[in-house]
Amino acid sequence: MKTARFIFLAAAFVCGALTAFAQTWKQTSAPKLDWYVVASSADGAKLVADVGVDGGIYSSTNSGASWAATSAPTNFWEGLASSADGVKLVASIEYGGIYTSTNSGLTWMQQTNAPNVNWGVLVSSADGTKLAAEAGMNYDEFGGPIYVSTNSGITWTVTTETNQWYSLASSADGTTLAAIGEPADWPENSRLVYISKNSGATWGLPNLLGSIFSGSEWSSVACSADGTKLIVGNEGRVFISTNSGATWISNSIASTNMQDWNSVAISADGSKMTAIVVWESGSALASIYSSRDSGVTWQSNNAPGVAWEWIASSADGAKSFATVGAGGIYTSQTISQPRLNLTPSSTNLMLDWGIPSTNFVLQQISGLSTAGWSNVTNTPVLNLTNLQNQVTLPAPASNAFFRLKTP
Repeated sequence: MKTARFIFLAAAFVCGALTAFAQTWKQTSAPKLDWYVVASSADGAKLVADVGVDGGIYSSTNSGASWAATSAPTNFWEGLASSADGVKLVASIEYGGIYTSTNSGLTWMQQTNAPNVNWGVLVSSADGTKLAAEAGMNYDEFGGPIYVSTNSGITWTVTTETNQWYSLASSADGTTLAAIGEPADWPENSRLVYISKNSGATWGLPNLLGSIFSGSEWSSVACSADGTKLIVGNEGRVFISTNSGATWISNSIASTNMQDWNSVAISADGSKMTAIVVWESGSALASIYSSRDSGVTWQSNNAPGVAWEWIASSADGAKSFATVGAGGIYTSQTISQPRLNLTPSSTNLMLDWGIPSTNFVLQQISGLSTAGWSNVTNTPVLNLTNLQNQVTLPAPASNAFFRLKTP
């Protein structure tokens, strides 16, 4: 019996050399306001950004090319998160409650069951159902707990003790959560990294490498779609974990004169990372660094020296978005190179690839040739646990070749 061979090729459009990953940052048409958090859909097309001081929430449906104010009320916005498709949004107000949108920001609803606390950063699962938000108690007390919701913000449950929380991250399915917190009985700015592997039901401390973590002023955290790869930043240092915080390694970013890694972003597979750093002088000047090898090596970019606030990226890490306090919103785009994977079985084979920020179509052919490729007509199904497009096909009777191609 002849054995069929399945060969897959990841084909991307050619646009110069693919060896460099330096990001070129361009200012968008967003007005010059006091921008804070920006959140992106998985494909990088739909964006939302909030004005932190007495402002509103703006949205973009074309990767930041144009922006429009949503119907969100004017207030002191703190946290902002988006589902993978950019349809479900959640936002928090400092001492003002939780608001959600189910139509990409067209309309907003205040969730009246959310506690009246000092809300901060929040995160969302890919389907927008599982949420986590950090909160302070009131103006007079130290810190507060982390709340979680399993019904898109309708009801909330306390999951942690009172801490001063600084950053949150979530896996795509909302099962793994990472948080940076400062316990009430610890010295000021001595922060810990907390991990939950059950959607916030219980929290634990990963391997903290002794004094490296226990006395550090950690300020930002992000995690891959499956929750295994983490990046944390603090005063002049960035650490990477590939096992949900069990062990950590440093990186090659120079730490001279750097004060704080204010915000970090990571692609769904954890291979691409971007981070904002603020200079020690205390001025508004900052820089942006990027990595395309899971944080092993980094390089600086041509980002202007402005007061960077927040950074987000598409699922493939090819599109990045950064906000500037009292400035604007910037974007950067590199070549998207989705990896096509094939899993055969006795009767079927499944092909999957990460959600790309550039349109690709799946094609097949029975023999290698420059002509004769045909589009696979099966509609990809989005797996919200790993942000992968998946297509299942009957096992072909003869050799088959597959590729991804830009239309």
